[in-house]
Amino acid sequence: MTTVEIEKYLRELNDELRATGVKGEISLYGGAVMCLAFNARLATKDVDAVFVPIKHIRRAAGVIAARHGLRKDWLNYAVRIFLTEHQKRVLLVLSHLTVYVPEPDYLLAMKALAGRVDSKDRDDLIFLIRELNIESGAEVVEIVSRYYPHKQIKPETQAFIEELFSSHDQFGGTEKAD
Repeated sequence: MTTVEIEKYLRELNDELRATGVKGEISLYGGAVMCLAFNARLATKDVDAVFVPIKHIRRAAGVIAARHGLRKDWLNYAVRIFLTEHQKRVLLVLSHLTVYVPEPDYLLAMKALAGRVDSKDRDDLIFLIRELNIESGAEVVEIVSRYYPHKQIKPETQAFIEELFSSHDQFGGTEKAD
């Protein structure tokens, strides 16, 4: 799903909610945030989100899936099991739908904890580290600990983060000389 498509589907969700007289809220996570809030990606496979009212938004998402030939789970609610308390900011306000995104440090914590460095999360982590002007792997660990105090970053993700800081000069893309 491209950024343009995600925006279109969110507007269509609003239209479906308006048609039934229901107002809703949706909080986006993952690749959708990287696309919409940061313009850091061109596309994502689905939209990770939590939303209320669940029943009405799921029904509206089903209508949109059928209309556009999308998978039924294009609006993926599974992210809810990974969420902890965090600040959100408004991304988009429509007549019947308000769209929120997490602060960048929370998204960094989620992606670092997920530890999928062989996926788009790798590029997302690099982008967020730059966006937040993080200068060390210890800062990344501190951010993860703030949101997920009882969880640890996977060893392979920790190694990846340490490698980033040891091999790149301020993430400018320039390899350090050995």
